[in-house]
Amino acid sequence: MSNVGLLRLLQLQTKQRSMCNLTLCLLLFLTSSCSSLSTCPALCLCESTVVNCESQNLTSVPHPLPENTTTLNLNGNNISNLNSASFPRPLVHLTHLYISGSQLKELDSMAFQNLPSLRLLDLSDNRISQFSIEALHRDNTIEVLNFSKCLFNHSYIGVFADLFRHSLPKVSRLDLSNNDLVFLPEGIFTGLSELSLLDLRNNSLVSIRNVTFQNRALKELDLRDNAFKALPNETLSELSSIPNLRVRLAGNPWRCDCDIEEMLIWLEQHDFVMDRLNLTCASPNELKHTQLVHLEHSQLPCWSNNMDELNRVLEPSYVFLGLVLALIGVIFLLVLYLNRKGIKRWMYNIRDACRDHMEGYHYRYEINSDPRLANLSLNSDV
Repeated sequence: MSNVGLLRLLQLQTKQRSMCNLTLCLLLFLTSSCSSLSTCPALCLCESTVVNCESQNLTSVPHPLPENTTTLNLNGNNISNLNSASFPRPLVHLTHLYISGSQLKELDSMAFQNLPSLRLLDLSDNRISQFSIEALHRDNTIEVLNFSKCLFNHSYIGVFADLFRHSLPKVSRLDLSNNDLVFLPEGIFTGLSELSLLDLRNNSLVSIRNVTFQNRALKELDLRDNAFKALPNETLSELSSIPNLRVRLAGNPWRCDCDIEEMLIWLEQHDFVMDRLNLTCASPNELKHTQLVHLEHSQLPCWSNNMDELNRVLEPSYVFLGLVLALIGVIFLLVLYLNRKGIKRWMYNIRDACRDHMEGYHYRYEINSDPRLANLSLNSDV
């Protein structure tokens, strides 16, 4: 074989080796990429793009999570805190995050910064006392929030109030049920411009007087099983002004007196209360279980209730008056006790004066009854 042939053979072998090396490198790269996408954390079950780590007694978010994860279930664990280290790598495909019943207490700044595509966040059944408004980036896309039974106690509603006003521009469904709320901070929902469903069931709300739904996007409002006795006129007017709204009000202890008269008229004029047939009187006893829609205005015991209200108002006054009189009596008895000697001397003086006076009357009577003493008395006077 000539030298030229040998040279060509060597070049061909070199090219073949280069192609093999390139193919091998490409295979290694693809293998590593696939392994990084499909790596499943310990104690978790991965199916397609769903990672299920439910009830594994985890104390933190498990790592590493597959980059293609779309749904992460962390329900029923013991994760008390979420911070910037909880999701250290961007999970751009994660849309559904469930952390229900995980003893969660604190959500620090930057906790969800690496979850730019998050649509649903379930934090129900926790005991949250701290929620930084910087836990979510300003342009987040969260649409569904489940905060049912998640507040440490009802006074922590202010923790979420700032969050609602500034950090949730896309939320359309909000669940605040089962939090034992007794009030709602003024303007708490004004920043939720796309809110269409609001669930406030099973709280202890007595009024929503200071709540304003300025967005007019609300379609469903659930106020069942609270502590409403009547809805004030401004609340009725506000609810009437929201188009296509559906309201649920059953399970409240409605007090059927003069204060509910405007609400009865409102129920007659509007049909967007979905459970209006289930609204019944809780008091007074003679109207208990009577349906509000079948209640006649003449049946409202306004006078007797007004008297009861007056008595309830006056009861503290009676108690105060009794205490004042008792105090005066104690002071009077104390003064008498401290001046007992002087009082005794004063009583003796009065007794002696009365005795002298009675003796004088007795002497004059004896003189007047004896004619001889009477003549003597006249001569003595002359």
